[in-house]
Amino acid sequence: MFKKVAILLFIVGVSNSCETPKQESTVQESTIIENPTNKVLLSSDVVWEKLNPARGDQSPQAGTLWGDRKAEDGVPTGFLAKFVDGFSSPPHIHNATYRAVVIKGLVHNDDPKAANMWMKPGSFWTQPVGESHITSAKGDDKIIALVEINKGPYLVRPISEAYDSGERPINIDVSNIIWLDSETINWISPKSNVEVSFLLESNGLRSLFIKLPKGFKGEIETDGTLLHSVVISGELDYLLPVEKEVKSLDTGSYFGSTDKAVHTVTNKSAGETVVYVRTNGEVRIK
Repeated sequence: MFKKVAILLFIVGVSNSCETPKQESTVQESTIIENPTNKVLLSSDVVWEKLNPARGDQSPQAGTLWGDRKAEDGVPTGFLAKFVDGFSSPPHIHNATYRAVVIKGLVHNDDPKAANMWMKPGSFWTQPVGESHITSAKGDDKIIALVEINKGPYLVRPISEAYDSGERPINIDVSNIIWLDSETINWISPKSNVEVSFLLESNGLRSLFIKLPKGFKGEIETDGTLLHSVVISGELDYLLPVEKEVKSLDTGSYFGSTDKAVHTVTNKSAGETVVYVRTNGEVRIK
């Protein structure tokens, strides 16, 4: 299943990235932003609480990065879910479809009768609303995943309320991620050596992985009214445009904006750094 989904997403990604002929590159000089809306949240500043209080001490922990997963008005939300080694949930459903990325440890998420299929860090999956499933986790350290919903609140319901919404899950193991570079994508500067993977696109919003090579120092420009990004692996230095202060973002840290923005980042890792991006606008990397 992984390979079929990966091939499909590759075709969609190539189609989306080639709408403008390659010779008409959209990578331009730096954009001046008069009133920057850039913001960051360090993983060390995340506030943790029980994800499902009804389970007491057996509940995973949740740390909000943006939005409010409890809000009744249904705001988009992203949060970190933290599990202990050996965690396994009872079969359940959710009232909202979610997207997720493994950040640390191994996660299994599937039908209650399915054999364990452990997803490594950098794997991406979706869980349709109303579909019965279990979630399990294992690892020597804390297991962490990014979870994202379009509309809350995020609730757990019994499988007696399960139903088929018509959606189907997507599971992409990290080994099946397809990376594209500036030879295919016209909004990546060739000199940057950045690579991108197209994960999901619907209703004007798209989810991407952006892989920044060792030594990368440059800008990620966005022109939408929504950008959420989380460091999945590696570590970045992030320059806040107003304060001119550099923040060190490790795995699980967040940066975003609510208008056109220039995100100035430096990969300070010994290797590549991967960030997850969710946006309703165009992206340019240079």
